[in-house]
Amino acid sequence: MATRKSTRTPVRKSKRGTAGKAAAKTQAKPLDKAAAKQAAKAALLIKVRKSRVHGRGVFALQRIRKGTRIIEYVGDRISHARANRRYDDHDENDNHTFLFAVDRNVVIDATVDGNDSRFINHSCDPNCESNIENRRVFVDAIKTIEVGEELSYDYQIGRERDDPPNVDQIYACRCGAKNCRGTMLWPPKRPAVRSRKKKTAAPSAAGGRSVQRRGP
Repeated sequence: MATRKSTRTPVRKSKRGTAGKAAAKTQAKPLDKAAAKQAAKAALLIKVRKSRVHGRGVFALQRIRKGTRIIEYVGDRISHARANRRYDDHDENDNHTFLFAVDRNVVIDATVDGNDSRFINHSCDPNCESNIENRRVFVDAIKTIEVGEELSYDYQIGRERDDPPNVDQIYACRCGAKNCRGTMLWPPKRPAVRSRKKKTAAPSAAGGRSVQRRGP
């Protein structure tokens, strides 16, 4: 079975859009047997409560051993285009999102039919990681988690060419880890803008023209 580590999502929209209204009107879809079994297991392992990191978080009710599959990230499975339309009224300065990009085609919107996994906060020194198997997203323990400890994974939100100038402030990290990189974005530092001189035999009267591009 193919498994790959995943990032939280490059889809940066606020949960305060129209999906909140949709969630209020939509009844949860019935789970398949495997999902129902996973949900029942998660209910014994974790609980949502107030977090010192951000808003609400997810905490261990019992000792969770390294390698344990804790919960599946579920919700409304939609296209990237639909996700953008759904949150076209979002606040660009709000980093709160329940969207998880599975691949180029599918986004999971946990605002609709989501579970406790949507409250797992980011950390630069996480005790969990998100993994994708057959286009489903699971949260697995990468360290042994003690009772009362908050669950976390590294969102590694990808930088984009059209990021606003204050993107590092919007996605600032306050996890408090000793190795905190100060941001939920990846790579941690904004790539330097490099200039590339246009090759020409001789500059025109107006002078040479530089082409701006983002680094790798």
